[in-house]
Amino acid sequence: MDSPADSLIEAPAVATRRAKVVVLAPMETALDYLVPNDLDLSAGDHVWVPLGHAKVRGLVVELYDSAETVKLKPVAARIDDPRVPEASLRFWLWAAGWTLTAPGTFLKGCLQALKTPRAQARHGYVRHEVEALKPTAKQARVLELAVLPLTAAELAQAAGVTPGVVQTLEKKGWLEKVELSREGFAAPDPDFKMPSLNGDQAAADQLLRNEWARQGFAPVLLDGVTGSGKTEVYLETVARALRDDPTAQVLVLLPEIALTTAVMGRLQSRFGVPPVQWHSAVSASQRRRIWDGVATGEARLIVGARSALFLPYTNLKLIVIDEEHDGSYKQEEGVRYQARDLAVMRAHRDGFMVVLASATPSLETLTNAQKGRYQWVRLENRHGTAQLPDIALIDMKAHPPEKGFWLSDPLVGEILATLQRREQVLLFLNRRGYAPLVLCRACGERMTSPKTDSWLVEHRATGRLVCHLTGFSMKKPDRCPHCGALDGLTSIGPGVERILEEVQERFPQARAEIFSSDTTPDADSSAALIRRVENHEIDILIATQAAAKGHNFLNLTLVGIVDADLGLKGGDLRAAERTFQLLAQATGRAGRATKPGRALLQTYTPEHPVMQALQAQDREAFYAYEQMSRDIAQFPPFGRLGAVILSAKDNGLLNRYVRELALAIPNTEGIDVYGPADAPLSLVRGMWRKRFLVRADRNRDLQGFMSAWLKSLKAPNAVRVVTDIEPYSFL
Repeated sequence: MDSPADSLIEAPAVATRRAKVVVLAPMETALDYLVPNDLDLSAGDHVWVPLGHAKVRGLVVELYDSAETVKLKPVAARIDDPRVPEASLRFWLWAAGWTLTAPGTFLKGCLQALKTPRAQARHGYVRHEVEALKPTAKQARVLELAVLPLTAAELAQAAGVTPGVVQTLEKKGWLEKVELSREGFAAPDPDFKMPSLNGDQAAADQLLRNEWARQGFAPVLLDGVTGSGKTEVYLETVARALRDDPTAQVLVLLPEIALTTAVMGRLQSRFGVPPVQWHSAVSASQRRRIWDGVATGEARLIVGARSALFLPYTNLKLIVIDEEHDGSYKQEEGVRYQARDLAVMRAHRDGFMVVLASATPSLETLTNAQKGRYQWVRLENRHGTAQLPDIALIDMKAHPPEKGFWLSDPLVGEILATLQRREQVLLFLNRRGYAPLVLCRACGERMTSPKTDSWLVEHRATGRLVCHLTGFSMKKPDRCPHCGALDGLTSIGPGVERILEEVQERFPQARAEIFSSDTTPDADSSAALIRRVENHEIDILIATQAAAKGHNFLNLTLVGIVDADLGLKGGDLRAAERTFQLLAQATGRAGRATKPGRALLQTYTPEHPVMQALQAQDREAFYAYEQMSRDIAQFPPFGRLGAVILSAKDNGLLNRYVRELALAIPNTEGIDVYGPADAPLSLVRGMWRKRFLVRADRNRDLQGFMSAWLKSLKAPNAVRVVTDIEPYSFL
């Protein structure tokens, strides 16, 4: 962001025009300022305004005329950043209210990319035709290459000379310095590579085409089994949006974990150019370039993680939410929001189509489709000749693994048979590291994260103990820090590293590797591992959820779920739903080509409705059971939830405020407040934590209730208050 010294216009303090400005600070309301007569402002403009003794950055949200004589300060200057389009600005302000976030705090998050200055103009050098040149050998190499403009560094490297040679040629007038054109955004071609849809896909596309023709708000659930070709179908709707309006912008949302090189390659293959990518790995300078490109309408096809929803679109005409059930669409830090729900609201507010795609829809989306609120488009068969895998349960009570091992005899036998057929195996365990718990055999002390109620996870590959909650890391000690016992620390439970150790012992000839965020921390390493699987350079892939989404491994015919019960532990209301979705996606990696697939689930609770539904491949039975349970409790999607999380370093102060807040709960029909209670993680980074849970009937104003309640009793400065509408985490 530019500083006040870089502002374009200094403003005198005489005006009748006024502006409401949201300053980028945690303030609840916009502030009023005079607009100088010679300053041309519009809603969405970035400005410097006086606040106290400082000048602060803000965003103009409204302009109005008033003859009222009130002493107001003038806007100091307008900032030369692209204006935020009105539809995006109104959506941001609405979302701030929905999430119970101060508008300035919310807008500051939306404008983070502007903290990075625009890239400076780049210059290159091109050969200047001069007669009777007598260059040296080094100079001749440079001149030979300087047909097209190249930077000094590029020219020097290509010619194998120092940059000084290039500078000398410029001084002689033999090279001409030219400004390089700014890197733009190539326009996607909706007709670049038309796909060949099968009968089921063509029928689904026709239903989407019909919805598109209606124009206006059109929410659609694209519900297809794993491997049914949902991507090809929704890409036709993307093409339709780009084709029908040459200025249209399209957003495809994906879980961060699914933003792989392979996915980007499919989009580039379909539209001829790479899509604009927006996710955590994008550099600050690229974020700035993309932000400007979206705001000016130059960037038209954007593919990104949840925060891409808050880019400043000028003409957004379609949103696709792939894997719409995925929990990563829920932001759990800072401003808490569910990107899927806000995306639907963006489409509703501006009157365009939103497509929600999944093989295992969220209960909220499925219920909306069942009730006719969403159009329901189904793909019930896999693409081509591929069939869904056979799924069997292994009762671990009847087939306990050998001591010190984690794979049962039935699973080991199936792995061996698969390897003998020269086919590939995926062993799925959604637990990083070697072991989730390290304790002392002598005194029983558990290794926990400092000032945090969280166990340290052993990562044997690096020899460290890591807190996956706070990021704290330490070398694994030789002695117990509590009692001093030498070599007394033992590892409890398996992570993917421990399963790799067992696989290498049981199948020494097999080529086995781990696929997790630890082994593939970026897109390049992930793509390299995926290529090795596709080239059958890996026989057994041991993976967390990194491998459960969107990959087509054609020779992979066996999926073994090491601990199918893992996600069912704890009091999370969505635990069963999330476990079903994750395991259905993981088992769906098997048999995606012509060879039949098989999935084996190791479980201690084969009678659980999740396990029964997975084995029978009866999704509807599970969803009906889950809907009945939620309906009885009037939990989402049949009611609404909000959470209040309070934290402070002083536990006594926190307890006193929480008691007072509990006494201030309004008595409101249709709204119940549970708590206060210690959070399951009651201490994080030295902060003590308490929680309230608010349940409301669907027709009640949950946000209004929570806002009025919390404003009725101001929190001490040392107490942090976080609100979470429709919470997904209950820690």
